[in-house]
Amino acid sequence: MTYRFLRLAACTTMMLPVLLVISSPARSAVFVYTTTLSGAAESPPNSSAGTGTGYVVYDDLAHTLQVQISFNGLTGQTTAAHIHSATAIAGAGTAGVATATPSFPGFPLGVTSGSYNQLFDLTLASSYSQAFVTASGSIASAETSLISGMDAGKAYLNVHTTASPGGEIRGFLALQSAVPEPMTWGMFVSGFGLIGAAMRRRHQGSIRFA
Repeated sequence: MTYRFLRLAACTTMMLPVLLVISSPARSAVFVYTTTLSGAAESPPNSSAGTGTGYVVYDDLAHTLQVQISFNGLTGQTTAAHIHSATAIAGAGTAGVATATPSFPGFPLGVTSGSYNQLFDLTLASSYSQAFVTASGSIASAETSLISGMDAGKAYLNVHTTASPGGEIRGFLALQSAVPEPMTWGMFVSGFGLIGAAMRRRHQGSIRFA
């Protein structure tokens, strides 16, 4: 009886890493969104020959948003760039500015081509427009609203210029991948390894004590 109790306790302990993974939120830590920016994607569309790409990475554990944008061939000089969210339907329409105003901090202005790379702390009010925080109800809710809009395909990157004050090129963000947190995978793999070891010992014990 004592041996069986100890063996059961050992198996239960070894299964804890897997149980923790199963009971933890299904959402992984890092989400990658991409988009292609063009005048044709604007609302209303325009004939700008300008193009661009956007790459946005959300970390739901660190509560950060990495924004990378490259653009070239714009008709006018840049005046601002934002993420807007959320439109009524995915991939169409317009929405208010969700991120910092009057533009992303440090975004290159007064140029027709350039690149941008900035990490935002989504726990700070300065990462959003005041109107977006007010509409969301709180900073935490603003983060949830922004990511929900991105997940649903209802958020877009927009680059504004002197030629097109309302926006010369834009593109809706699309979720490309969700990368699991390394620690979670480590616990998952080690948990199965421990279960395998426990099962082998149990099998050997059955032979030894049969």
